[in-house]
Amino acid sequence: MFEYNILLKYAIINGNLPKDYLSDCSSEELRSLLKISKKNDIAHLIAFTIEKNGLIDKSNDCYAWLSRELLTAVYRYEKINHEYNRICDALESAELSFLPLKGSVLRQYYPEPWMRTSCDIDILVHENDLEKATEYLIRNLGYIYDCKGPHDVSLYLQSQLHLELHYTLIADGVAKSSCEVLKNVWQSAFLQKNKEHCYEMTDEMFYFYHIAHMAKHFEEGGCGIRPFIDLWILDNIIDVDHDKRDELLSQGNLLRFTEVARMLSRVWFENNEHTEITKKMERYILRGGIYGTNENRIAVQQQKSGGRLKYALSKIFIPYDNIKFHYPILQKHRWLMPIMEVRRWLKLVFCGHAKRTVRELSYNQMISKDTSNEIKIFLKEIGL
Repeated sequence: MFEYNILLKYAIINGNLPKDYLSDCSSEELRSLLKISKKNDIAHLIAFTIEKNGLIDKSNDCYAWLSRELLTAVYRYEKINHEYNRICDALESAELSFLPLKGSVLRQYYPEPWMRTSCDIDILVHENDLEKATEYLIRNLGYIYDCKGPHDVSLYLQSQLHLELHYTLIADGVAKSSCEVLKNVWQSAFLQKNKEHCYEMTDEMFYFYHIAHMAKHFEEGGCGIRPFIDLWILDNIIDVDHDKRDELLSQGNLLRFTEVARMLSRVWFENNEHTEITKKMERYILRGGIYGTNENRIAVQQQKSGGRLKYALSKIFIPYDNIKFHYPILQKHRWLMPIMEVRRWLKLVFCGHAKRTVRELSYNQMISKDTSNEIKIFLKEIGL
């Protein structure tokens, strides 16, 4: 049986498997691997290693699927990279300071940039430039406004490309006190070479942001396998100051979470032995997939809310810091909050969202005491 992590590891090193692994791969094994990899948006990496090492014959019924995954990944990269460059040029022309995030930065550390896939383009601008940047991209690049959230504005292009224009990096209250560290991102950022308005983070700030984003998704039900690939690659960059990274992580109360995440990445990509905590984290990730599951999310949020009853109340009465982004008028007239809460309830009933809320509340009731305690212990062990 081919080990999933071995195929991933050698995809991000050089693609050449050790001789011990060079043998025919059965269709059953392939289908099992592809099912997991597709769920985590890393099927192209598995396909790359399998194809490069000739693990299957062209006559195998999975061969066409593997080739399609590779071509799709390359096409996605070329498409999103072209649009990323268009956006950067537009913001330079508008003379607005901006800072690329996530995959746009991480790709440079992969053997090939197409290996680091992404569905969105993420860019940070100053909050007081948000409206101007949004209007400029709509007017000059044809973007369509979707909505404003707690930390970004969502824009779409007709070709289905998605741009998240961030004005803050992580919403308050998520991933412990990481927001306090990330509020200082512009103070430490520096201009990219030969650019007038395009900035980049220091290594330690970018590393911290990656971890904080992982922790955020953990609290929302799971983060998938890909962030652990990113983490392992970032941990193996030559000539970085690991002490500076850890110092910043300590300030944001994320060092323990990082330590466990590093342990799991080394289990997967360096053949380290599992521990009880890495086994728990692995189960949580594989159960949740790339975007997490409602079951994971509700179980975690129940604990962070303070129990079953408080979670139920938080679904009925949304805190001001969250509801103000759904109804921006509250940011100027907070006294309207009771009216907006009632309006939200009516929207749930008449716009088809009531069933989802009822399902979530039902699952909240169904979570056993054993499961609840297990999640509570797990969160404490990983520092969240």
